[in-house]
Amino acid sequence: MLAQVNRVAFELLGLQIYWYAIIIVSGIAVALWLSSREAVRVGLKEDDMTNFILWALPIAIVGARLYYVLFDLAPYLADPVQIFNIRNGGLAIYGGLIAAVIVLIIYTRYHFIDPWLFLDVVAPGVMLAQAMGRWGNFMNHEAYGGETTRQFLENLHLPQFIINNMYIDGAFRQPTFLYESMWSFLGFVLILFIRKNGKIKRGELFLGYMIWYSLGRFFIEGMRTDSLYLFGGIRVSQLLSVILFVGGLVLLYYRRKKSTNIKLYERDKGVNQALI
Repeated sequence: MLAQVNRVAFELLGLQIYWYAIIIVSGIAVALWLSSREAVRVGLKEDDMTNFILWALPIAIVGARLYYVLFDLAPYLADPVQIFNIRNGGLAIYGGLIAAVIVLIIYTRYHFIDPWLFLDVVAPGVMLAQAMGRWGNFMNHEAYGGETTRQFLENLHLPQFIINNMYIDGAFRQPTFLYESMWSFLGFVLILFIRKNGKIKRGELFLGYMIWYSLGRFFIEGMRTDSLYLFGGIRVSQLLSVILFVGGLVLLYYRRKKSTNIKLYERDKGVNQALI
């Protein structure tokens, strides 16, 4: 029997606390911290991020769960109570991101903030949170790929605890959680580099995030064994990735080449100059 990671971190008053929850919450906290620091540098208020997350977080969780349930409806129709059981996973990143962006648009309109600037501020932190969050899937023994061999995993120079934990349902599995985590982390580094060294317009950091993540997700999703499907065997996340990738490129081109009245993304303002 291989030594595998225990999904339970500890017990509190008889309630099992999963690593999945700890890692997800930690990712959100890191994203909030990074976004709050950057908000001040572009002329927003630090409280804008905190106030936004208080609205966006619960709605994003509902969106992530709703997305997952709608595209895997049969088991939940048979046992509707399980819709509310998120302790075993079942939160789709795309659903959470879509819900959070809707909240962001409403929030920024209400507070007279440029939504593109707000999206730029939160994009790096969100990408880092996604890189961290995939390790929650690892601890939960989910979001893995098809069968492979131990030799293949060892050739990737992975630590033994990862290799052992990839032995699932009688076979070693592709660590797709790790592929996406590394892809997201690399995207986070690239976004920070562009933000520091590039002359960019508002909205371009977020669009870069959207293009980068959807590109990687398309290929990684094709390796997974737990995808949500549409009719004809089409993977939901792959289809959405194509839409986001193409849409991001079109918007980036239009805003960069065709629109002349878009403000630059400027840092170190120190005052609130984010009003449109």
